[in-house]
Amino acid sequence: MLIYGLLLIAICLTVTGEVLLKLGMNVVRTDVGAFSASLPVLLRTFTEWRVVLGFALIFSGALFWLGVISRADFSFAYPLLALSYVIALIPARFVIGEHVTVQRLLGACVVVAGAIIIGWEQK
Repeated sequence: MLIYGLLLIAICLTVTGEVLLKLGMNVVRTDVGAFSASLPVLLRTFTEWRVVLGFALIFSGALFWLGVISRADFSFAYPLLALSYVIALIPARFVIGEHVTVQRLLGACVVVAGAIIIGWEQK
């Protein structure tokens, strides 16, 4: 059960961080255009608080991921990270305001089915 708890925390931190990156990049894109290696864009990107916080949360998620892979087989744990795609649909729709299509929902159902199958083998 500990593995699943650590995995859920890792996924939630990572998804939250990715959402913050997206929100931050929406602000940067409005200010200076799409991301590129130009100095003005890099400075604006890495001084945007959402981007900085997003990276911090993704890093925090990685620390919990270390807890998962130190306790479980990689071939078991890594496919379960696909649940982040399912969880990401929620903030994509309700925080970012994206249209979540039926195809995306069906794909999420396939991912959940795969995670259930993989999860059954863990003792």
